[in-house]
Amino acid sequence: MTHLGLIGGSGLYGLPLEGAEWREVETPFGCPSDAILTGTLHGVPVSFLPRHGRGHRIAPGDLPARANIAALKMRGVTDVLSISAVGSFREEMAPGHLVVVDQAVDRTQGRPASFFGTGCVAHVSLARPTCPRLSAAAADAAEAAGATVHRTGTYLCIE
Repeated sequence: MTHLGLIGGSGLYGLPLEGAEWREVETPFGCPSDAILTGTLHGVPVSFLPRHGRGHRIAPGDLPARANIAALKMRGVTDVLSISAVGSFREEMAPGHLVVVDQAVDRTQGRPASFFGTGCVAHVSLARPTCPRLSAAAADAAEAAGATVHRTGTYLCIE
């Protein structure tokens, strides 16, 4: 069964979940950005994590990314959607449009780049960093709601 994890960016701090309650989670990577709001949406289990914490109190360079992902996994999440408000270098991808990312370039240097290390060496391919099934479902839902959707795009993360 799918248990959807949603990571909200700037401006998305909560969801109208049925039976919602905030739950604290500790991980081997420390505490996540905030407690996790867990409930259901149309019968689907959902765990929501505000990336910057409620009240937008954590700066982008200080986000505990590994703890955030680990906390969702510990709550039983099987699929993760992360929503962010970012800019674009392409005029046709205007503010308010939804871009469903299918590639990512990480140019950050000030945070751990992996869950592996110190006795656990692993190699994970980043050739296809997103899930086509989940991406298509998100794009279909957004289009059904009337949003302008771009089904491909590259996310560039810099400091």
